[in-house]
Amino acid sequence: MILLGSTGSIGVNALNIAEQFNLSVDTLVAGRNIDLLNQQILKHSPKRIVVIDEADCSRVNHPHVRSGEAAILDAIEESDSQHVVNALVGFAGFRPTLKALECGKKLALANKESLVVGGAFVDTSTIIPIDSEHFGLWYLNQTPRPLSRMVITASGGAFRDWALERLASATLEDALKHPNWSMGQKITIDSASMVNKLFELLEARWLFGEGEYDALIETKSLIHALIDYKDGSTTAHFAHADMRLPIAYALMGKVETPIVDRIDLTRVGALEFRSIETERYPIWEIKNDLLRNPQKGVIVNAANEAAIERFIAGEIRFIDISAMILRAYESFTQAPESVEAIFSLDKEVRTFVRGLSC
Repeated sequence: MILLGSTGSIGVNALNIAEQFNLSVDTLVAGRNIDLLNQQILKHSPKRIVVIDEADCSRVNHPHVRSGEAAILDAIEESDSQHVVNALVGFAGFRPTLKALECGKKLALANKESLVVGGAFVDTSTIIPIDSEHFGLWYLNQTPRPLSRMVITASGGAFRDWALERLASATLEDALKHPNWSMGQKITIDSASMVNKLFELLEARWLFGEGEYDALIETKSLIHALIDYKDGSTTAHFAHADMRLPIAYALMGKVETPIVDRIDLTRVGALEFRSIETERYPIWEIKNDLLRNPQKGVIVNAANEAAIERFIAGEIRFIDISAMILRAYESFTQAPESVEAIFSLDKEVRTFVRGLSC
């Protein structure tokens, strides 16, 4: 495989699957965790390495190391491997997605922003999703029946149990205290604001086509997806939250070996479901409009990434993230009509958000 984002949680799990099933690793693309990257190189012997920062090249224990976005695209094109796992974070994953598809590779996609910003210009026929929620929808839909709605679940994030009046004083440290597991900084903040789930609904829309999509909170994160059928019945996908399961299916097509432990429902006891309310998650106000106009996802993504940068820098409050996204969504109404227009609009929206006052 060509693994983009090898030192993140999804990348680490992809390499666990490679080790378990003796899959070869052709290329590793990593960020700034060079110590972990060197451990991965020692264990998996990839042919080529790409890092984000040129200054880190000298620290990598490999004879073939390059840096930067252009090097990522070149590595995808040069590699004989037909599988690309895109686990890069944010808008940075979009060009590699386009390159992988241009080269005729099979794409295991964890970079949801690729479809959020450019789903209209991406051929999803060779994409296999490895987000737990989209894998769950795909898994449930293997025996097609007339369906009426696809539903994904959310944890509710760091502030799901906070009193609403406390949110104005929430700090970065508070936002990173996910109730169910440990993830990277950006996705944990996105979980707290519910932007992550908004993006996953948009991704589902591009992957599975037009239809009705929704989300709800399931506090134990044991159900990842549900499908409502036209006959009135509903099925749910239960599994322990473990990315190795969707990754294994994405890389091998079918899995007949146990990947995760079976859930013992007698030990789980009760499950709790909650609706996603705009009082706690203001971004949910635009859910229906965004699903009707999915090409506008680039606006939401650019505004979110720019606002998160300001939140991490201490310039704005947590609640200002959603407020700034909503301001941008109201201000930019034209959907991009080309891939080039996506990159242009992305820059415009980021500049707009960076100039907003609280």
